[in-house]
Amino acid sequence: MNDATGTQPSTTALADARIDPRHPFAAHLRRATALRESAPHRAWTPADGPLPALYLGHGAPMLFEMTGWMDELHAWAQRLPRPRGVVIVSAHWEDAPTTLSAARPADLVYDFGGFAPMYSQMRYDTPDATELGRRVAALLPAGEKPHQHAARGLDHGAWVPLKIMYPEADLPVVQVSMPTHDPGRLMMLGRHLRDLREEGVLVIGSGYLTHGLPFLDWSRPGVVPGWSSDFDAWAAEALASGDVDELASFRDRAPGMPYAHPTVEHFTPLFVTLGAAADPTAPPATQIDGFEIGLSKRSLQVV
Repeated sequence: MNDATGTQPSTTALADARIDPRHPFAAHLRRATALRESAPHRAWTPADGPLPALYLGHGAPMLFEMTGWMDELHAWAQRLPRPRGVVIVSAHWEDAPTTLSAARPADLVYDFGGFAPMYSQMRYDTPDATELGRRVAALLPAGEKPHQHAARGLDHGAWVPLKIMYPEADLPVVQVSMPTHDPGRLMMLGRHLRDLREEGVLVIGSGYLTHGLPFLDWSRPGVVPGWSSDFDAWAAEALASGDVDELASFRDRAPGMPYAHPTVEHFTPLFVTLGAAADPTAPPATQIDGFEIGLSKRSLQVV
């Protein structure tokens, strides 16, 4: 069956068509389609200058049920020129040496459990990313050339927010593993990726500004724990003042630790984003703030 343009629907679109039309994500797709038809997303050109680098909270599959947060992510994407591709570092792929996702993976990584089966049937089949992967590899130092994974697809820290921001799945995407949690080394990784911004590639660190899942009161999801709000306020102040050293000392200096991050992989992608900035000490522009299920969804961009 062809779509309205006479072309064969993509595997992603076919999977999306099976989603219950009453589901919040089905409604999101309808809104995104209507917007695209009324105001096509303008593609990046060199005249736009470098794209920003982003740090975003990716939630979990239940993000597909949060209409307000989905709207915020999609609107953020629409405010930016449409990128030529995406390079993303997610909290959910910790691997050393630095490794790149497969250029044409057969499947996504459904690295979650306890959610409705529909989320493990979603697709996000993006175009061949061979050339983008080669460009990423070329930017890393000779002694740090990445391993090319033969099969690994995007994990939910990558495909969940991208499916909301760019639901057409028509951008090549390379996921880069997080080889360390050392802030200085992650900033250096971001610095190596910085040139991609001048080529119209969106560089993203994907995490969650607070992620103390074991310490949430699931019977009161609307309550924001003190450790979450305190950590968020501390991070916002340190970012606004450009205090990278303070941010890098989060384990010892941040209020709310270790409850805000009993493991640190959702905070540390921030340092890749800061490293990709022209000036890591310049205050970033917050694009999303507030809390969901008690966790800070603060997300930002740097130039």
